[in-house]
Amino acid sequence: MLKNLMLKDFVEELASKSPAPGGGSVASLSAALASSLTSMVYNLTIGKKSYDLLDSDIKENIKKGLETENKNKFEFLDYIDKDADAFLSLMSAFHLPKSNEEEIKERQENIEKKTIGAIEVPFGLAEKSFSVYENVLIAAKYGNINAVSDAGVAALCCRLPLKGQFLM
Repeated sequence: MLKNLMLKDFVEELASKSPAPGGGSVASLSAALASSLTSMVYNLTIGKKSYDLLDSDIKENIKKGLETENKNKFEFLDYIDKDADAFLSLMSAFHLPKSNEEEIKERQENIEKKTIGAIEVPFGLAEKSFSVYENVLIAAKYGNINAVSDAGVAALCCRLPLKGQFLM
């Protein structure tokens, strides 16, 4: 599984001539990094004097956001493999035999089915990535002032899956 590779090994595999991992897996990693950075800002905020001065509703949003992003980061890591699997499945459909009418029809149907699957993964990733923005905004607005740049980088990391899905 790609998500379990050491970072160095993932980068090496990414740079190889293997068709996966590719852009979708990188977009998934970017989303996981966005969630992790957002969690980091929340963790650097909770318990600080400035946090204690916040409205109880904002504190509750921060706590819920931390819980959400701690969950999201692992779901985004799952997308690394989902994307690679969907793409490799589509590529395998192109290698199905096409020596007679029945095989041609079956191959075409398989390609169409696998194409839909390969589109659904980045679309799902983009939808889920977009949901992170709300927590990034809260982290940037109310989080530890020393970590506001980390919230900014989290926002940039959210953008990659959103832009990337349009390239699929």
